[in-house]
Amino acid sequence: MFTGIVEEQGEITAVTPSGDGVRLTVRAPLAVSDAAHGDSISIGGVCLTVVDRDGDAFTADVMKQTLDMSTLGTAEVGSRVNVERAMAAHGRLGGHIVQGHIDGTGAVRQVRPGAQWRVLRIGLDASLAPLVVDKGSIAVDGVSLTVSAVSPPDAAEPWFEVSLIPETLTATTLGTLAPGDRVNLETDILARHVQRLLAFPPTTVTHEGGSR
Repeated sequence: MFTGIVEEQGEITAVTPSGDGVRLTVRAPLAVSDAAHGDSISIGGVCLTVVDRDGDAFTADVMKQTLDMSTLGTAEVGSRVNVERAMAAHGRLGGHIVQGHIDGTGAVRQVRPGAQWRVLRIGLDASLAPLVVDKGSIAVDGVSLTVSAVSPPDAAEPWFEVSLIPETLTATTLGTLAPGDRVNLETDILARHVQRLLAFPPTTVTHEGGSR
């Protein structure tokens, strides 16, 4: 479990084929400082498990499904990634509940600069659009953000916007995004649970003495 508050920007130092997946090595001094075998670390919003560590880097196995669903499928040596260690039970939930189980990717459509901020418009799959609400939470490449605008429900190509403050632009990889870049998206877990519940027909609840 994560909060979407990025702790550092890491660098991919090795991408080694492993069966139909890869072994990914990431240089992330802060994350590695107290990492142990089996720990969870979010890389670009994707929850990975530490299988090895060496100096200020750690290695994780990435399965084919994850490569297909995320931007890790095009990861290259030298790429910068957002890094966050799993939230400690006694820690503050500074962002929102982020699982590191992304829904897929989206494409940056617009980057609009402001005096002290930057607005990103990001396209997303139509199946995800109902899960994104104005002023709600979303994780983009592992960064907890507040949605500042959404496309109309009948939009042929759904999108949402997020407004990035200077701290986010410098502390995360989002400051280097340009139109056409793809990003990992994780919608709010509560919205996903509600959508799943609504997909089932109403049930009859049985109480003591009968049903209603």
